[in-house]
Amino acid sequence: MRSATDRLPRLLALVPYLLSRPGIPVADAAADFGVGEQQLRRDLELLWMCGLPGYGPGDLIDLSFEGETVTVTYDAGMNRPLRLTASEATALLVALRALADTPGVADTDAVQRALAKVENAVGQARPAGVVVGLAGREGALGPGVRETVQRATSQGRALRMRYYTASRDEISERTVDPMRLLLIDGRSYLEAWCRQAGGMRLFRLDRIDDVEALDEPAQPPPEAEPADFSDGLFRPMPDQPVAELELDPDARWIAEYYPVDEVTELPGGRARVRMRYSDRSWMVRLVLGQGGRVRVSSPDDLACDVRQRAESALTRARHLPST
Repeated sequence: MRSATDRLPRLLALVPYLLSRPGIPVADAAADFGVGEQQLRRDLELLWMCGLPGYGPGDLIDLSFEGETVTVTYDAGMNRPLRLTASEATALLVALRALADTPGVADTDAVQRALAKVENAVGQARPAGVVVGLAGREGALGPGVRETVQRATSQGRALRMRYYTASRDEISERTVDPMRLLLIDGRSYLEAWCRQAGGMRLFRLDRIDDVEALDEPAQPPPEAEPADFSDGLFRPMPDQPVAELELDPDARWIAEYYPVDEVTELPGGRARVRMRYSDRSWMVRLVLGQGGRVRVSSPDDLACDVRQRAESALTRARHLPST
C-alpha cells in the first residue's frame, strides 16, 4: 500500500513535468523524482496505458524515446486544470468520503484536505443532480455510526438502527445482532442477523441514518452463518431480468457504481450497458432520476413503464408555473 500511495502522486506529476522538459534524459528525471531509473521506466510504461475514456490509440498518453531521453507527444489533456461534470464531481466526493472513513488505507489528513477543496469547487459551481442521502450524501457516514457499530460488534451487543433500503426507497427500524464488519469494493458493510427479516443481511454503513447499541447481548441463532463474498458482493440470479440502457456521458457513473454484465462504447462518449435488476420499480426510478441522460433500449415493457411514469409526472406538473 505504501508503494501505491507513493507512486500515484508521482504518476500524476510526471506528465506536466515532462511537458515542461521535452527531451530530458530518463536518468535526470528519475533523480528529480528521487527514484531509480528502472522504477521511472516502469512508471512511464504505466502512463502509456492511461488516457481518456474510449482508451483507443488516439486517447492514451503517448511518449517518444530517443536514445536515453523521453518526450511527451500526447498529454491526454493533462496540460490544463481538470474540469469535472456534476456527476463526476459527485462520484469523486463519494469515493473520497469512503476513503476517509476507512482507517489505515490512506493519509486521512490529505484526504480531508482534498475533500474540502472539491466540496468548495462543487459549491461554487452549483452542480445539478448531486445525490443527497440520509446522512448527508451517499457515501458519507452519519456522526458516530462507524464507532457505534464497531464497538457493538467487538463487544457482542445488539444494535437498533434506522436503515435506508435503496431498492425499495424506504426507511425501516431494525434490531440486529452484529456478526462482522466488511470492506467490499471500497464500501463498509455490517453483516448481521436481522430480527425483523429473520435472516442474515448486509447493511451498508453509509445508509444507516441512526444507530444505538442496546444493553443486551447479540444473540444470532445457530443457523446464522457469515456469507462467502470471495466472488464479489453481487451474485446475479439466472431468472433476473436484464435491462439494456444507453448512457449519456454524465450518466456513465452508473456502469461504475452498479454491477453490469457488458459495456459497449458508443459515439460521443456514450455507452450501452446490460444491467440485471430484481425490482422493476427501482429500475424505473433510476432511469427517471437521470432526467433524460439514460434511455431504455430493452425490454420494451420496462421502456413503456418509464414512459408512462414520465408522462404522468408531466401531467401532474402542468399546473405549476414555468420558469
